Amino acid sequence: MSGAEVKHDYHLVNPSPWPLVGSLSAAVMMIGAVAWMKSGAGEAGIQVGGIADDGSANLIGLGGNWLFFLGLGGVLLTMFGWWRDIIKESLTGESTALVIRLGLRYGMLLFIASEVMFFAAWFWAFFGAALFPGAMEPVILGDGTQMMNPAGDPAWIGNDGRVHATGGVWPPVGVEPLSAWGLPLINTLILLLSGTTVTWAHHAVQHNDQKGLIQGLIVTVILGFIFTCLQAVEYYEALHFGMFTFSGGGIYGSSFFMATGFHGLHVVIGTIFLLVCLFRAMAGHFTPERHFGFECAAWYWHFVDVVWLFLFAFIYVLGNQGLLS
Repeated sequence: MSGAEVKHDYHLVNPSPWPLVGSLSAAVMMIGAVAWMKSGAGEAGIQVGGIADDGSANLIGLGGNWLFFLGLGGVLLTMFGWWRDIIKESLTGESTALVIRLGLRYGMLLFIASEVMFFAAWFWAFFGAALFPGAMEPVILGDGTQMMNPAGDPAWIGNDGRVHATGGVWPPVGVEPLSAWGLPLINTLILLLSGTTVTWAHHAVQHNDQKGLIQGLIVTVILGFIFTCLQAVEYYEALHFGMFTFSGGGIYGSSFFMATGFHGLHVVIGTIFLLVCLFRAMAGHFTPERHFGFECAAWYWHFVDVVWLFLFAFIYVLGNQGLLS
C-alpha cells in the first residue's frame, strides 16, 4: 500500500498562512486602538523601551493611529486571502461527504457558543455596575474570615470606587441615557426584518430559486448597512450633545460603548460575510446540495439578531431606565 492514495471521509485542509497573519494583525490592530484611545484622552499612549545609561528615557511612543491602521490592513488582507482560498476549496467538491458536512456544522455551533461567552463577558461589565451601583464588600479579618457586626450578622463596607463612579444610583449621576424608543427601536425592527430576509434567501437556495436567493441577500446586506449607519448616528448624538463620554473614566460610557460597540462590530462582520455570499450567489456557486458557506452566514446573522434583542431589552430599556438596580 505504500505510495497508494488513502481513501477516507475526512477533509484535511491545505497549509495556510492566514491564521497566523490574521492573529498577528488583529493583535497589532488592538494594541494600536488602545494607544490611539489613550493618546486621544490626553494620556501618553503606549510607551515601549526603557531608561538609557545616562538616565534619560529611551522610549518609543505608540500614541498615533498608524499602528491601528497597519493592523487593520493586515486583517482586511487576511479576510480577502482566506475567503478566496475557502471559496476555491468549496468548489473542488472535497467537503461534500456527510461526515465532513456534519463536522463543519458542529464547528460552527462551537464557534457561536464561544461568541455567547464573549458577549456574556462584555455585558457583565454593564450589568455589574447597573445591578450594584452602590456595591458593598465584605470586611475580611486577618485570618481570612468575615467580620461580624454587634448583632451577629456579617459586616459589609461600601465600595467607595463604585459609589464614586455611579453616585450610588444607575444610570450614574450626570448621565443622560439614550431613549430606547428612538433609534434603538428602529434598529431593532431593522434587524428583525433582516432576519426574515436572510431566511427568505436560505429558503430560496434550498428550492434552487437563484433569483430569490440574490434578492434576499441584497435586501439583507442593505439592512445591515442601514443598521450600522443608524448606530453611528446614535453614537455621534451621545458624544456630540454630551449625554455621556467614552473616555475620562466614565463607567457608564465605557461599559455602554463596549457592549453595544462589539455587537456593532459583529454586524459589520456579518454584513461583509453576507456580501461575499451575495457575490458567490451571483456567480452561481450555491446549489440546494452545496451552500454551507451561506448557511454559516445565516446562522451567524441570526445569532447577531438574538444578541441585539437581549441588548435592547436589558441595556436600552431596563438598564437605561434604572430598572436593573
